Amino acid sequence: MEKLFDINEEGFSIRCKLYFDKTPHDLKHIVLATYGFGGNKDNKAIEKFADRITTKYKGFGVVCFDWPCHGKDARNKLIIDECLEYMRLVTEHIRNEMGADEVYNYSSSFGAYITLRYLHEKGDNSFKRIVFRCPAIKLYDSMTSRITDDDWTVLNKGKEILRGYDRKIKISLEFLDDLKIHDVSTWDFMDYADEILMIHGTKDEMAPIEVAREFSENNVIELIEVENADHPFSNPQYMDFAIQKIQEFFSPE
Repeated sequence: MEKLFDINEEGFSIRCKLYFDKTPHDLKHIVLATYGFGGNKDNKAIEKFADRITTKYKGFGVVCFDWPCHGKDARNKLIIDECLEYMRLVTEHIRNEMGADEVYNYSSSFGAYITLRYLHEKGDNSFKRIVFRCPAIKLYDSMTSRITDDDWTVLNKGKEILRGYDRKIKISLEFLDDLKIHDVSTWDFMDYADEILMIHGTKDEMAPIEVAREFSENNVIELIEVENADHPFSNPQYMDFAIQKIQEFFSPE
């Protein structure tokens, strides 16, 4: 089952969705789930994961929200600092307003990059355990790999280009420079290593497996490689395997 709700704090209005089994009350274990660039809180992969984990473990819920400029969010300029604030406010809401004893984090692609920046810049790990599926660790490289020469000309003139799927998102040179400066692959996350699991496909063209391997080795983080899986894990069998591993890692027992 699912329920929509908004968090209106500090000048932001964050559109959220809660997944649960029988009742939205007394959820003691809540997973904060985030998705990749251009997606939204109605993400089908998160919905599938939520259905599995809320029926498998009693007292589990899953919360997803629209990033700034994504889905039904009202903002029109994508700023990473605001993404970090969204994550902070939703995490605080889960713990303080929803009363969860334990908060987990399951993030993919762009969402994984934001979570890594959140851990590093906020210095706050409110998450009992974290799973990254196909993390865009070198997000600058992923975002710029498909930018044409004409697009660079537009960006260098101080104008914006559009990226995304159902909703087009304005990308500025300032935004890309922010990603270039904040290269999470160069940061140390060893203090969080025991609480993190990474799952990555060997055929990922958006976020190469080689980057994930190097990052996991440098930070002593467990990496599960899924042979032939692409970036979105479009093969249902590979997605089922990933969900199984996430459930096991998030087991309350």
